[in-house]
Amino acid sequence: MTSIIELSAPDLAAMLCSRVCHDLINPVGAIGNGLEVLSDPTQVDMQAFAKELIENSSRQARAKLEFARLAFGASSTAGSDIDTREAERVASLLFAGEKADLEWKVTPMLLPKNKAKLLLNMLLISVAGVPRGGTVTVEVEGDAGRENFTITSTGPKVLMPNAVQGLLAGMPEEGSVDARGIQPFYTGILARESHMGINLTLDGDFLRFTADPLPHDID
Repeated sequence: MTSIIELSAPDLAAMLCSRVCHDLINPVGAIGNGLEVLSDPTQVDMQAFAKELIENSSRQARAKLEFARLAFGASSTAGSDIDTREAERVASLLFAGEKADLEWKVTPMLLPKNKAKLLLNMLLISVAGVPRGGTVTVEVEGDAGRENFTITSTGPKVLMPNAVQGLLAGMPEEGSVDARGIQPFYTGILARESHMGINLTLDGDFLRFTADPLPHDID
C-alpha cells in the first residue's frame, strides 16, 4: 500500500523557498530591465514604457510577496490566529494580477494559522484551474473550530491542475515530490495538520475544492 511521503523540515523549507523565488523571478527581472532602460541615454523614447513596466512589476512582486508571507511563512500576525480580512486583502492583491476575478464571500472571523494557510493554498490551486480567466468564489461556513471551506472556480476553460490529486494526498504519482509540486503537497500537509479532509472535483464548467472537519473532530 502506498504511504504518505514525509519530507524533512529542511527539504520542505527549501522547496517552498524555491516556489517563492520562482514566482518572483519574472516581476523582479522586469523591474531590472526597466531600470536598465531608464539608465540608458540612448533609449529616451522608451522611458515612459520602462516606468510603467517598473510600476506594474513592483505591484505584482509586492502582491506575490505579501500572499506568500501569509500562505507559506510565519507572517507577522500576532498570536496563533489570522483574521480572514487579512487573508482577503492579500488574496485581492494577488488577483489584481490574475486573469480570474475573486469573489470573497467570507464573514470576518479569526482562523487558526494553519487553517488560514490552507484556505489560501487551496485558492492558489483553484485559480490554476481557470488559466483563461473566470471567477473564483471563496466561502467559509460553520462554527468556530468546525469550519467548512468551499472554493468554486468557473470560466471558459476549467481544468484539473496536472498531478494535483496525488500531491494533495501526499502520494504523488512519480513517488517523490520536487519544487514544482511542493505547493499542492504543502496544501495536503496543512489539511492533515488542521484535521480536515479535502476534496477537489471537476464537474463540467466547475472546479470545486472543499475542506471539511474530519469525523473524529466533530462532537
